[in-house]
Amino acid sequence: MPVSKNVRSLRLLVFLIAVASISVLTHSPARAQNLTSNQKMINPTTYPPARKSGQTDDYHGVKVADPYRWLEDLDSSEKKAWVEAENKLTFSYLNEIPARAKIRERLTKLWNYERFSAPFKEGGRYFYSRNSGLQNQSVYYSVTSLTDEPTLLLDPNTLSTDGTVALSGLVPSEDGKLLAYSLSASGSDWQEWKVRDVETGKDLTDDLKWVKFSGASWSPDSRGFFYSRYDEPKDDTLKGTNYFQKVYYHRLGTAQSADILMYERPDQKEWLFGATATLDWRYLIININEGTDVKTRVYYKDYTAKNSPVVKLLDDFDAAYTFIDNDGPIFWFQTDLGAPRSKIIAIDTRKPERANWKVLVPEAAETLQGVSFINNMFVASYLKDAHTQVKVFDKTGKFVREVEFPTLGTASGFAGKAKDKETFYAFTGFTMPTTIYRYDMVTGKSTIFRQPKVDFNPGDYETKQVFYNSKDGTRVPMFLTYKRGLKLDGQNPTYLYGYGGFDISLTPVFSVGDLVWMEMGGIYAQPNLRGGGEYGEDWHQAGMKAKKQNVFDDFIAAAEWLITNKYTSTPKLAIGGDSNGGLLVGAVLTQRPDLFGATLPGVGVMDMLRFQRFTIGWAWVSDYGSSDNADDFKIQYAYSPLHNIKSGKAYPPTMVTTADHDDRVWPGHSFKFAATLQAAQAGPAPVLIRIETKAGHGAGKPTTKIIEELADRWGFLVRELKM
Repeated sequence: MPVSKNVRSLRLLVFLIAVASISVLTHSPARAQNLTSNQKMINPTTYPPARKSGQTDDYHGVKVADPYRWLEDLDSSEKKAWVEAENKLTFSYLNEIPARAKIRERLTKLWNYERFSAPFKEGGRYFYSRNSGLQNQSVYYSVTSLTDEPTLLLDPNTLSTDGTVALSGLVPSEDGKLLAYSLSASGSDWQEWKVRDVETGKDLTDDLKWVKFSGASWSPDSRGFFYSRYDEPKDDTLKGTNYFQKVYYHRLGTAQSADILMYERPDQKEWLFGATATLDWRYLIININEGTDVKTRVYYKDYTAKNSPVVKLLDDFDAAYTFIDNDGPIFWFQTDLGAPRSKIIAIDTRKPERANWKVLVPEAAETLQGVSFINNMFVASYLKDAHTQVKVFDKTGKFVREVEFPTLGTASGFAGKAKDKETFYAFTGFTMPTTIYRYDMVTGKSTIFRQPKVDFNPGDYETKQVFYNSKDGTRVPMFLTYKRGLKLDGQNPTYLYGYGGFDISLTPVFSVGDLVWMEMGGIYAQPNLRGGGEYGEDWHQAGMKAKKQNVFDDFIAAAEWLITNKYTSTPKLAIGGDSNGGLLVGAVLTQRPDLFGATLPGVGVMDMLRFQRFTIGWAWVSDYGSSDNADDFKIQYAYSPLHNIKSGKAYPPTMVTTADHDDRVWPGHSFKFAATLQAAQAGPAPVLIRIETKAGHGAGKPTTKIIEELADRWGFLVRELKM
């Protein structure tokens, strides 16, 4: 679940791991009678007892029961006993699957390959990460020349025995001598910021806590940095809501209590701040979001002038504005104002009136995703039918060239400064492991910097993009990847994965988990549902609030297309999704249980009436609406996964996944959904819940836990599919 488009764009924040899996079982009595002794049915008496309370809430005159409210309390002994019993049932079921160990072995073998991040440069030093293969967390290095032996900078694997402490942010100072970095434990969104001397590898005394959804930006003198934080929570640090974020300046060597408050808004508890110092060290840019709404406000402060005020440059909250860079008082922004697929504009802060704004790069047919300013040129990353296209423009907006890529895929990186003559980017595709390239900004040539070697032959697989019509006739793209020589006989096990929300785009990316799935004969299908950002803000808005059903219709239409075109059939079709994608799976599961052979909802938002009451859930109101509003309540109640489970109905095999330290989407969502679905299930298919411990929403999850969860998901699939 995202926090804000502005926060997501911070290049050093670690984002979600989105892996899911499937399982299939028909619900006919004949099939149930043919279950072997190694495939025992789970009947209602097998499920751990879950007490039903008389809890009922009144939503605008509608009485809504919430009998499993007690499962929201993670500290209760009753809840802990239920979790223990559910995990015992789930793992006893999974332990009976012979193929599970082989799947884990294959995942481990394939995962054991060297991989790198795209380097970036500060103060004459390059910084990048490397994972030797099976390390739980990637290790960070610095080097003064790309041909020199790298110096180990930070190894998160030494910070915990099980790899559950992860690096979540890393920002070198302008001179490259110091490193501000943040750590997150057990998958929590809470960050603890520290500072390391790059030469000695030793940490300074600085220690900043109660930071969440924030990067760091060094001040001109490198004596401190700007960041955003919350007050120390007075209640549960995992469950409590997060309001009133503030911008602070931390001076090195001082206690956090002495940090200088740079900006706050006591009248706006839901505002989220991102503070960035401009590269000419003249301005402090303050980006403001309201939850996950893509619209932004932009303020700035000229800190070369003594006691300068905070100037409200863009305060109408009418569009998204992403600061790119500046040329003195002229600021460059990416914006979707009057351009749903975004454009690049220039604003002279000495004449900030809209009549004086200049469009440098107008809106294109493709969707502009991000812009950097390198070698005095704009490097603009677009999405063309959900795959990356990068164009370079000069300072005036004149087209210079397009970056050439080896195939349809996803490129990321392109970090740098106006003076840099080089940059680096990562490129990946469904069957192309992430390769790192150095890009010469002068000649426009790409050269391979690091290329991984994975134990498979990419030529054995193919990827195609198809387009299908949704319920209302909207044309939706979908990627399909599978082994060459596929027979269209309706018998191919197919994993349909979706998200559809928060302006997030699903693009081609290499995944060891998906590769193993395809090795076993499966099809991986990834549609680009409305609600995402693939086709700009119009596409996003077409899948939010009152139009959220469009997302579910798009997903259902994708499943029907796959069946109609004989790629698969209902007994062979499984669906998966995580976070907002978990909501997607939960919604279509309850709307069309007849269509799917299995479902794998992960860390999902299942209770649409209470999500805003936990942690950062209030920030999702911009996409979902709120049950506190009567009109929104009617819409949410109609599709809320938890509230649309029907007792006595046959549901397909389902394994819910969540984590006890998920402070993004509160695990109580999945707990209540699983308990309700187990009580309602009338068919023979299993309804299980796998609850990870010492893990959160996904970011920073150690390699060992990722492999274990994938093996369990694929194992569940093999058992139900009889693969």
